[in-house]
Amino acid sequence: MAAGVDEAATAPRTDTGVIVLGSARTAPERELLADWAARNHPGAPVCLDEPALDRALLDADPTTTVVPVRVTWLPPTRAAEWADGTGVQPDRPKPADLLALLGHRRPPGFWQRRLARNAPDRVRLVEGEPATVSDLRRRHDDEAREDSQAAYVLRAGVLACERAERALIGDHYTVPRMVVEQIVASTRFRERLRGLTGETGRGFEELLADARARLGELATVQSPVAIDAFRTALAPMHASAWDVEVDTETVEPLHELSRTAPLVFLPTHRSYADPLVLAEVLRAHDLPRNTMLGGNNMAFWPIGPLGKRAGVVFIRRTSGDDPVYRLALREYIAHLVSKRFNLEWYVEGGRSRTGKLRRPRMGLLSYLTGALDDGRAPDVTLVPTSLVYDRMYEVDAMAAEQGGAEKSAEGLGWLARYVRGQVRNSGTARVRFGEPFSLKAALAEAGEGKARLEKVAFSICDGINRATPATPTALVTFALLGAGGRALTLDQIRVTTEPLLDHLDRLGRPGPHGDLTGDGIERTLERLVTGEVVERYSGGAETVWSIRDGRHRVAAFYRNGAIHHFVDRAIVELALLAASRAPAGRDPVDVAEEDALALRDLLKFEFFFPPKRRFSDGIAAETALVDPDWRERVQDPGGAAALLERSGFLAAPRTLRSFVDAQWVVATKLAELDPGADVDPKVFGRECLGLGRQMLRQGRVVRPDSVSTELYASALDLADNRGLLRSGTDMDTDLAAARQAFRDEIAEVRERLIELSRIEDRLTEELLA
Repeated sequence: MAAGVDEAATAPRTDTGVIVLGSARTAPERELLADWAARNHPGAPVCLDEPALDRALLDADPTTTVVPVRVTWLPPTRAAEWADGTGVQPDRPKPADLLALLGHRRPPGFWQRRLARNAPDRVRLVEGEPATVSDLRRRHDDEAREDSQAAYVLRAGVLACERAERALIGDHYTVPRMVVEQIVASTRFRERLRGLTGETGRGFEELLADARARLGELATVQSPVAIDAFRTALAPMHASAWDVEVDTETVEPLHELSRTAPLVFLPTHRSYADPLVLAEVLRAHDLPRNTMLGGNNMAFWPIGPLGKRAGVVFIRRTSGDDPVYRLALREYIAHLVSKRFNLEWYVEGGRSRTGKLRRPRMGLLSYLTGALDDGRAPDVTLVPTSLVYDRMYEVDAMAAEQGGAEKSAEGLGWLARYVRGQVRNSGTARVRFGEPFSLKAALAEAGEGKARLEKVAFSICDGINRATPATPTALVTFALLGAGGRALTLDQIRVTTEPLLDHLDRLGRPGPHGDLTGDGIERTLERLVTGEVVERYSGGAETVWSIRDGRHRVAAFYRNGAIHHFVDRAIVELALLAASRAPAGRDPVDVAEEDALALRDLLKFEFFFPPKRRFSDGIAAETALVDPDWRERVQDPGGAAALLERSGFLAAPRTLRSFVDAQWVVATKLAELDPGADVDPKVFGRECLGLGRQMLRQGRVVRPDSVSTELYASALDLADNRGLLRSGTDMDTDLAAARQAFRDEIAEVRERLIELSRIEDRLTEELLA
């Protein structure tokens, strides 16, 4: 049941064999429906409730057509604009609009008769797509045979009218109504719920009541008045903070794709304001509002009550001990995609504390995949989405969390502080959509096996990274953080950033365009000075800039937004240095290729890498950018080292040093532990934080941003992946040796990064000479 027609476009009919399925809440609406039915389907029964529909269906011939119809009321100040059928609603609702939209777009009953008489252009009789009784009976038997046929047809009629109404009011509002009723009545859902009786030891009726409550907790609607109130109430969280820049070329394909399959937007998560910024972008480009799944930590007043009526699904952070909740969430997602509602969630599971993509959470993606595997939808289109900001108010708090501070709980007081912090303009928010791709095709390419979802998740994250532009803030902080604590002149910053811009162009990656030409670097530095990230000193012969004391993690957050563009280049530089030290009798090319794969394994919990063969091909292509004839040149004694000296710029020290230093702290601490002792990740993380602070004071690690709970956690995941956290075995000696080997491996990479830093300093001096 899809788009229908309104009263003005409906010619009177005299056909028989029709049941009019009306939706009316007031006497004036019932009168309007009766008049419409008398003119368009004379003699046809008009059913306004389930008992009347049940009687009509019992007497109906299988070829009888059920025609759903409802009254739609348009706001007085917008009726003329919507009467032309464009369905385009202006951005800013007026108070009269909001008043008229009260009660799910229905004015109070005592106004309706007068409105219909005095403002007939405000009233539309909207007809949903009809269906025959035989078709509805078949669908009932397939989908909800345990529910009454009349209840099923009644729900189908409501949904048909909702879809028809969207053709009139526009796609800004997508309204998933009667969700709980549809899912609970589903035969498939009830069968799965019965499967939980043995696991939980609870009866079916008890589980059904529990599932109904869980679905009620999840279900959201999109009320136009609530959406406008939500936008108005939360606009202070983002409207003044950034000027939004959208790559419109990446938006255009989404209009066509949305007509063939539901879209699932998977954005980066850097700010609390991400969903608000993205929603405004979609609205401005006339795309339907997404149903957004987010954490229930944000469900406090007023965000929770308004959000639940504005298309926000607040989900639990964990649900491991509640199989009914997991089933309800899985079925809810499947239901939404089966009804072709666009979805949105943040695949990282939380805001990035480092500025780069976190490892993806697989739960919601597995439920989405299950919907396709179950045949609930033929396909969905995944849309990797990048949101990146010049500066962010909340980075300070996230940087403090990396240093061991507790995260502040969200609530009304937190919201007031956040809004105050967002009053000042912080530059530009950049929104780009990566290349959309079919989930069905991605699953087919991934094949079966345990790594199936991980391969799809890699494609999502790779798409996000490729779409994410290197901002001016990212490149300037990239230059300053790599200075080893020294202040840099404007020329020194320029000679560091220009090769980065050239490299982005050669890779075809999005960069800051003209934002770093002319006085662009100075403007970027001024923003960073205003944000108290960078310190400017003008008391000498030449102005210099440096990262302010205690602000290195904040600066690293901005740098890391673009760091993925330079990881392959950094690996190439390390591999070439390894090739320059190839033992006698070893082919330097083989040494470089093996080292690149070893580095891939060492960094796999920090960055996203393709499968090994594709990775090796990519590294070979990246090395060819240094010198197309590199395979021949590295055969000469000193040839690999000469390539590095002539390369023009080096990325590895500035790109990887912080991550490798964090790994070295973890490996050092791990090597000191008794192999028989258990490793508690939280306790171990705090101990690493203390050791990292000590090493920073001693100069044993040089990057303050490397002292980070987030980086230590990733390094510990790597150690666990290598089996270095097991305890209580008979192989304590082997475990101690393996931990020491892990530390030595990282120490050797650190030594090469230090050597590359020396080469980089010489290159910079030559460029400035």
